[in-house]
Amino acid sequence: MKISVSILSEKDNYKDSVNKLNKTSSNYLHLDIMDGSFTEKSSFDINEAKIINDISNKKLDVHIMSKRLDTILDDYINLKPEFITIHSEVGNIEKYIYKIKENNIKVGVALNPETDISILDPYLDKIDLVLIMSVVPGLGGQTFIKEVIPKLKEIKKIRNNYNFIIEVDGGINNETINFVKGYADIIVSGSYVTNSNNYQEKINVLLK
Repeated sequence: MKISVSILSEKDNYKDSVNKLNKTSSNYLHLDIMDGSFTEKSSFDINEAKIINDISNKKLDVHIMSKRLDTILDDYINLKPEFITIHSEVGNIEKYIYKIKENNIKVGVALNPETDISILDPYLDKIDLVLIMSVVPGLGGQTFIKEVIPKLKEIKKIRNNYNFIIEVDGGINNETINFVKGYADIIVSGSYVTNSNNYQEKINVLLK
């Protein structure tokens, strides 16, 4: 299992957070991109994302929560992250999947807690990652929604016929990690790690 650390809750102090993360064994920096079109809140803009990319020694795991993919996607492709994940709920995503893959970037599709897995059916043979949201997208520090556990079981069964990996994002801490360990290839943890004075200590707990 790999660890992707979200710095969303450290937006006001993100440079310091990235520098702390650089000193850990985490696998990815999970970069939440929100522009107010898909979520109520906004987060990092492209200029901040470029700074983060420049100072991070971790590969970026970019999670775009936006309905304005036509406008912003190219900017994030140019960062050359490991993953770009977009939301199934924005609709008509096939052209964006192809665009990301054409640039040799792994593509993910995210599912909100209330979204049925069947929405992924047209894309399962085209994508590299399925991101199961275990909180409502938009805010850091939310509580893990246990109702997504059956969805994790279902997506793991489906995965046997395809080539994607499973990522889980939302409310992951020393207790809720036990709900996802058997299903996730990558877990995203944010405030549990970044609210700590010792990022590595918290990462070690998640990997136990």
